[in-house]
Amino acid sequence: MAEIENKEKDEDKADIVRLIIKVTRDTLPQVKDKYPFIYLERGRLEIDDSSVKWIDSDGHVVRLPIATINCLLLGPGTTVTHEAVKVMAAANCSLCWVGEDSLFFYAAGITPTANTHNFRKQMLLAADKKKSVEVARHFFARRFPKAELAGKTLNEMMGMEGYRVREIYEQKAQHYKVGWKGRVYTQGKFEMSDLTNQILTSMNAALYGILSSAVHSMGYSPHIGFIHSGSPLPFVYDLADLYKEELTIDLAFSLTLSMAGNYNKHKVSSAFRKRVIEMDLLAKIGSDIEELLVG
Repeated sequence: MAEIENKEKDEDKADIVRLIIKVTRDTLPQVKDKYPFIYLERGRLEIDDSSVKWIDSDGHVVRLPIATINCLLLGPGTTVTHEAVKVMAAANCSLCWVGEDSLFFYAAGITPTANTHNFRKQMLLAADKKKSVEVARHFFARRFPKAELAGKTLNEMMGMEGYRVREIYEQKAQHYKVGWKGRVYTQGKFEMSDLTNQILTSMNAALYGILSSAVHSMGYSPHIGFIHSGSPLPFVYDLADLYKEELTIDLAFSLTLSMAGNYNKHKVSSAFRKRVIEMDLLAKIGSDIEELLVG
């Protein structure tokens, strides 16, 4: 009897060992080397023999290579086990909770693999008023290289930005021959927007999820911005503006005509993912932050 009990204990111990993935910061793939994201809805994430598996509502099982995925976007109807969260955190795969089709970005899990060096640098720059404005100037200069920004205050640069962004929308509308009445979105009333605005809203939310995951994994804080403030993710919004013209704005107008007035979530998701990979977004994020966070 004692031998059977000991054998069962050994088997239980073996099961526990299998669930522990020995990953160090040095062996983790960098953000730039990872697949951008996978959107999941109506299913369950759990552990099976040291791997994370996804079980959808129809009972199909898919094993996920989480060490090579930047983040999982969890939509409605998803559940995740405690052990699965532990393993994903160890593999530096972030979890983001989003609305259906990534239309709303709700929250992101913080991965513990990054040190505080980058966070400290970000804090020191943000706490110094002159350096903070200089960082904001770097952001604006990246987006509008021909603009005269020397000596401008943050409010003045933001005013200039508003005019230029409206101009970008108009240019894209003319280029793709799409009717445009302006950026309009009402919280909780997605269907009330026109098709272009619907596409913009969904892709912007997905972009925020990717950026939040990258920012967390590199040890920065999404809550400390240099242009945006008073919002949940100001640093994420600062970064998102760098990529929206090429990614979400251009793509939204280019997709509008092909959808013939009907929002197609599968087409939007596929086109967005393809563009993210084509522009090598994950490789850009890290180098862009390093170049821009200079006071």
